[in-house]
Amino acid sequence: MTLKPIFSSLTIGTIAVAVLTLTGCANSPNTKQALQADTVYRNGYIYTVDASDSVQQALAVRDGRIMYVGSNDGAEKLIANTTKVIDLKGRMLMPGLIDAHMHPMDGGDGLRGCNLNYEALTITQFQARIQACLDADAGNEPDGWLEVTNWYRQAMLPKGADAVRATLDVLRTKRPIQVQSSDYHSVLANSRAIQLAGINAASKNPEGGSIARDAAGIPTGIFEDEASSLIAAVKPPHPASDAIISANLALGVLRTQGVTTFFDALADEPQLTAFAALQNSGKLTARAYFAPLITTDMASKPADAVAMLQDLAKRFDQGSVNVNPTISVHHAKLFMDGVVQTPAFTAALLKPYFVNQGSETHPNFVPGTLSGQIYLPSDVLNPMMVALAKAGFNPHIHAIGDRAVREALDAVAEMRKQVPDPSIRPGIAHVEVTDPADYSRFAQLNVTPVMSFQWAKPAPDMTDATKDFLGPVRFARMEPEGSLHAAGARIAFGSDWPCDPFNEWFALKVGVTRTNNPALWGKYPGRLNADVGLSRKEVLRAATMNSAYTLHLEKDAGSLEVGKLADLIILDRNFFSIDEEQIANIKVQATIVGGKVVYQADGF
Repeated sequence: MTLKPIFSSLTIGTIAVAVLTLTGCANSPNTKQALQADTVYRNGYIYTVDASDSVQQALAVRDGRIMYVGSNDGAEKLIANTTKVIDLKGRMLMPGLIDAHMHPMDGGDGLRGCNLNYEALTITQFQARIQACLDADAGNEPDGWLEVTNWYRQAMLPKGADAVRATLDVLRTKRPIQVQSSDYHSVLANSRAIQLAGINAASKNPEGGSIARDAAGIPTGIFEDEASSLIAAVKPPHPASDAIISANLALGVLRTQGVTTFFDALADEPQLTAFAALQNSGKLTARAYFAPLITTDMASKPADAVAMLQDLAKRFDQGSVNVNPTISVHHAKLFMDGVVQTPAFTAALLKPYFVNQGSETHPNFVPGTLSGQIYLPSDVLNPMMVALAKAGFNPHIHAIGDRAVREALDAVAEMRKQVPDPSIRPGIAHVEVTDPADYSRFAQLNVTPVMSFQWAKPAPDMTDATKDFLGPVRFARMEPEGSLHAAGARIAFGSDWPCDPFNEWFALKVGVTRTNNPALWGKYPGRLNADVGLSRKEVLRAATMNSAYTLHLEKDAGSLEVGKLADLIILDRNFFSIDEEQIANIKVQATIVGGKVVYQADGF
């Protein structure tokens, strides 16, 4: 018996009557069996995220979908000898988290390689950490690449310090070295890597990126955005087995923090191949959505870009949603700009960054001449967006500076005019510096801002690396979650892991408080700025129903309602009753995907 058609139109607490009415088999010997649940969760704080954010006592699951949400008494009628009954003992049960912007393969890679762990390091410490990795892997001398991840460039000590290729050249090695910044917008390479890539003073900047140079025009070793592809092009490809290991490691950390669906916001064929291998072997423990990257060069050839997407979708997309996790390829990733932080300054602004015409001790910040760069001008972006919409792909656009955000919204407006298809759901990721004149346009154009809440706090990358360089007016509206919500925007959450340490509950805490970890309040006190942020309900909705909407998943997930997938998490404390700073300390006790337990904490 298939239950999904029966339950899809049911309301909470009406399961028994509805089954009898819809099937017309009140006297059938199978009626009792149809009413039996596989699992019942009772005596809980069941936070549904339905239209009224209702709280219930019990929830029942059959065949991987929710068959009942309501009172303990109502659930009692669904319990048979074979039903597994979980006494929640007052614990909070809610929909699984839907992370609408992350990079799981990069995150998995960082768990198994040379990792600087986002730490604030001096140049000497930076060198020592990388030398230790070289010494531990001496068998790869002299030609094996060393790839280093999670370099917190904006937190280098003392303030303003930066590494260049000479920083790496003094290490005891002949190996080529690449160091990836934690924001994934800057790469540092040593001289050996630069030579292998054939880069010199005469090398031109690629579209969508730049090669940092000294006063004489010599590359310093820093490659911003698309320029990093010049280094990547000469690295040997990783074995397919490594990719599967990284993907599996990523899934492990996702399920421990309650992520039941993820969106890979910059996918390629090796990543899709690795996750498909895990899905084929029954090891995919979260619903997987992918947005293949359309490079700046590819965007100028819309037909070729769409053909690439269609080919990947044909080979990897697994169609409609199933109880067991599957793979979806219905999105495309585009980059409008880079990052707003010093020393990159690659986010595109409407007005220039500020520069210090004073000294470190007596600063005098005034408007400069640099405003960042738009990677996809309108004559390239608009035709690409229209082509995506006509082909049925949803654009997911990285835009951080206010100029990049505005031009991305302009492109959506043009797309809506030429292709008035409401099923196309664009997302704009990050939108850190958005002009107030554009707040209301997100709702008007049905564009979802996908925001990384953990950025909305005082920290080296937010306070030290942006405040003076943006000036007081723009800094006062950094991370405008509250302002966008007030303007009617549907805000979704994306962790952007591994651009930050993977800590979903810390991110959700910051979404509410806009404060850092209390242990850091001595150096980074208070709230980021005056933006009101989001309420607890709004934060949870962003990480569940709103993220589900961006993925066309809202009919199957994102809330606990009859007929939806049993994608659930159980928490060790109540998100709503604890002190707001304690939200960061929430631990997931169990993660359930399609009714199947994929993670259970020790002792639960």
